[in-house]
Amino acid sequence: MKDRYLPLCRILALLFLSSITVVSASEASEEEHPARIEPPESRIAETVCGRSIPDPYRPLENLQHPIVRRWFRQESDRARTVLDAIPGREGLVHMMNEFDRRRAAKVYDLSITDNDRYFYLKQTPSDETGRLFFRKGFKGTERELFNPADLSGNKEVSYVISSATPNIDGTKVALTVSPNGSENSLLLILDVENGRLYPERIDRCWFASPSWLPDGKSFLYNRLNPGALHDIEREKNSRIFLHVAGSDPATDREVFSRSTNPELGISPDDIPALHFDRKSGKLFAFTENVDPRLNGWYASIDELSRPKISWKRLFRPEDEVYDFAATKSELYLYTPKNAPRYRLLKTPLDSPDIRNAETVIPERPDAALTGFAMTSDGVFYTLSFNGVREELHLKGYGNAPDEQIPLPFEAGTANLSSKGFDQPELWAVIAGWNHDFRRYRYDRKEKRFLNETLSSPAEYPEYRDLVVEEVMVPSHDGVMVPLSIIHGREIARNGKNPVLIYGYGAYGKPVTPFFSPSMLLWTLKGGVFAVAHVRGGGEMGDAWHKQGMKTTKPNTWKDLIACAEYLIRERYTSPQHIAINAASAGGILVGRAMTERPELFAAVMPQVGVMNPLRGEQTPNGPVNVPEFGTVRNPVECRALIEMDAYLHLRKGVSYPAALVTAGMNDPRVIAWQPAKFAARMQASTSSGKPVLLFTDDKAGHGIGDKKSKQFESLADILSFGLWQTGHPEFQLKDTAPQ
Repeated sequence: MKDRYLPLCRILALLFLSSITVVSASEASEEEHPARIEPPESRIAETVCGRSIPDPYRPLENLQHPIVRRWFRQESDRARTVLDAIPGREGLVHMMNEFDRRRAAKVYDLSITDNDRYFYLKQTPSDETGRLFFRKGFKGTERELFNPADLSGNKEVSYVISSATPNIDGTKVALTVSPNGSENSLLLILDVENGRLYPERIDRCWFASPSWLPDGKSFLYNRLNPGALHDIEREKNSRIFLHVAGSDPATDREVFSRSTNPELGISPDDIPALHFDRKSGKLFAFTENVDPRLNGWYASIDELSRPKISWKRLFRPEDEVYDFAATKSELYLYTPKNAPRYRLLKTPLDSPDIRNAETVIPERPDAALTGFAMTSDGVFYTLSFNGVREELHLKGYGNAPDEQIPLPFEAGTANLSSKGFDQPELWAVIAGWNHDFRRYRYDRKEKRFLNETLSSPAEYPEYRDLVVEEVMVPSHDGVMVPLSIIHGREIARNGKNPVLIYGYGAYGKPVTPFFSPSMLLWTLKGGVFAVAHVRGGGEMGDAWHKQGMKTTKPNTWKDLIACAEYLIRERYTSPQHIAINAASAGGILVGRAMTERPELFAAVMPQVGVMNPLRGEQTPNGPVNVPEFGTVRNPVECRALIEMDAYLHLRKGVSYPAALVTAGMNDPRVIAWQPAKFAARMQASTSSGKPVLLFTDDKAGHGIGDKKSKQFESLADILSFGLWQTGHPEFQLKDTAPQ
């Protein structure tokens, strides 16, 4: 069945397109047909896991068909016209730019070498994208190394630095750059001393994650197969190569892949990864997908000089190791096995015995262990309470007692970094809903935090009176769900406040408190910004994730529904004033919440969302997501995919809320036809008369690597559309009531 199913689907898709009779390919130019066209449809139903599944907009999956491309362009032009006409939208963009000008420079993606060389991306108010900078030490003189704008003389192409990885001594940097949000990375090598690029260019490096070797001139990297961005085979059987700076990539040696290591059972859909750990001197190899359980091996660095590396087993998926750190002799293991809120274990490096590993940090019943970093003083780690409050602790080596370390302010987010177990430095980047991100170095001797924020300071007096409420809401099954409620001090509980509910609920990734002056403009307009920490995320530990994936996925959108009902019950708002928003896998969350309870919301705004997960495996990035959502090849999981599919749950004649659906034509993660099919079917189904807009950006991808102006424009679209549809008087189109 597996071998027959995939070709059959491709054949059916071709049949659908060949049967389109709206207009022939030769007649598809805009000049000849300026009138509006309808999306091409099909009447064929497919039998999937014993059910007949109508898929009327399957023809939209052919993104190269001239009719399909014309329809996309038509819908985007229509959406752009409507969005640009919303009265308050330009004011939001103006405020975002004004906020941006308050900060002289924003610094991010920082890497620090053991010899204290700092590499980071920096963006000033005049920059559309980040540029690569370097300095020696925190107080060193800054020097620009690379500007991605120098790569292209074509105004239609905008490059963004996707990653910058210095070698061990910081004399070279491996850069990946991507055009127009595609994440279709080109790998470059930069000499730090003279600022020059090496001549070679290595393409197809989306998952590159270059890992430098001790000689300082060679590194390991992953390369995809040749093929177009949306080629179904593009991500399969990718391979790890060894490259020497200055050499021809065509001569690179393949060192880890399905073909070099058939004995390891690597799947075509798995992504191989190979990393040299300078602290332990070991090579660590993994096969990766969205499953957090590591599947890996290790070997001595000397094995690279042999024709084939002899790998030793490190972790199996059933070991449930989610992360690890190595010293010269020990492995520290981050795991939820028999500890749903996680614990940290220790076992010998050269003879790992995970079953009998020693507990270093035990599970806490009231908090989740969310991260750790090793220094010469011990293991620093963070505990999260309901995903919205963080504590910092230190567990010294040996029998040293556990020590809680007070943070500079009450943090909702705390991310740790260090130089490793043999160095004293520990940094924490902390933030909250109403606290901007700050980077601190912890001085263990003086027991104090030193502010080492590289970004320029900025003040936002508009948000000094923000109120943050953290509540627990009973869901459909009695489980208590964290809900963060952020608003101005002056709002009244009169049931009329515009509410924007944001969520995600996938991959075990928590939505932790963040400070975004632009997003908070919703509160500046008198609205309530709420974050629903639904199941499927990681706010309450690993069990929280597993209660919102595959067959338990309905908990995700039912949790969001419960949070909306709570806000109504407590008189923050009412259904005609609630907008819901999510991105990517969060499309399942808001799409199914809306299709299950359309009367509960005024607007739904999925951004580059997964709206048709039943068809996910027919996309390049689909197979790696099977561990999270399931596969059509398993009858139980197939039924779960149908249940979580918002596109399939749309019904004719239902009064649906307004919708703003977005897609990126260069998106390598969620292919553009997923949001498009949902929008087309919703337009044909809704009886409410409210707008259903589809905006597809043909110069953008998944939102990762977008230019700053594009980010502002996209957020202004979401906020203004939401405020329009929830009835805010400043955002109403002339002569119309909220639609």
